[in-house]
Amino acid sequence: MATSLNSLISLMGSLVVCKKRGVKMVNYLVTLNIKMGVFMDLGKQTIALAWRMKLSPWATTKNNQKIYRSILIRLVTASLFLLVPLASASNDLPYYNDEAFSPIWLAPNSPELSNFHRIPEFSFTDQNGDTVTQETFEGKIYVAGFFFSTCPGICPSVRSKLKKVQAAFIDDPNVKIVQHSIRPTTDTIEVLQTYAKQNEIDGDKWYLLTGDKKKIYDLAKSAYFASEDLGNIQNTNDFLHTESLLLIDQNRHIRGIYNGLNSASVDYLIADIKALNSENM
Repeated sequence: MATSLNSLISLMGSLVVCKKRGVKMVNYLVTLNIKMGVFMDLGKQTIALAWRMKLSPWATTKNNQKIYRSILIRLVTASLFLLVPLASASNDLPYYNDEAFSPIWLAPNSPELSNFHRIPEFSFTDQNGDTVTQETFEGKIYVAGFFFSTCPGICPSVRSKLKKVQAAFIDDPNVKIVQHSIRPTTDTIEVLQTYAKQNEIDGDKWYLLTGDKKKIYDLAKSAYFASEDLGNIQNTNDFLHTESLLLIDQNRHIRGIYNGLNSASVDYLIADIKALNSENM
């Protein structure tokens, strides 16, 4: 899913003829690297880039990797100086139509959107015991993700980042957060109520959903592409929750994907929510 470092570098040659759509693609490539935390492990990317370029083993040995990595960092830094001014030329958010998460830019009133992927109808129960459906979010923007209450790994970190989103839009009734439990059998209404209180989750802003396991898993895979977003091909028996967060617009279209473990990525999420709000003004 994540755009690799060599893709960013290869883009440099075509920037001189960058037009409006090109500027949007540059914006996508630059921000996606940050949104999905691509630059967090340059060592592995150094090896991957060396292989792709068919460089000699010298570039991938441990002793010489620091030198090669230094060269790459300088190249990327130089490229960003050129890319960032261009990226700022467009704040439009793309649409995503399938598990490939290839960005497609359309006007909000484009007739092409009539056949575009939308989050389908659903019905689950939240921590307050209320039924939550797609109608609950009609005309609203929401951030979607998956979790379970006893998760000791990525969930606490993602939750801490989502609390930033909650705080940023606490007074905006048109922005919501939705987390689906992937262990609904044990994540009962009572358990989710306790979880919400312990973690200062506002029930009017942040919905913790439980319900039929198969329906949750089907929604995760077919609607949110949760099994595909980071290249983790999974089946029902070994479904693993993902750190990815998805931004859903007022018409149930996917407009962004973010790394819920990365603070910079969540900052982009907050900025993109604001952009979506402006899009509908």
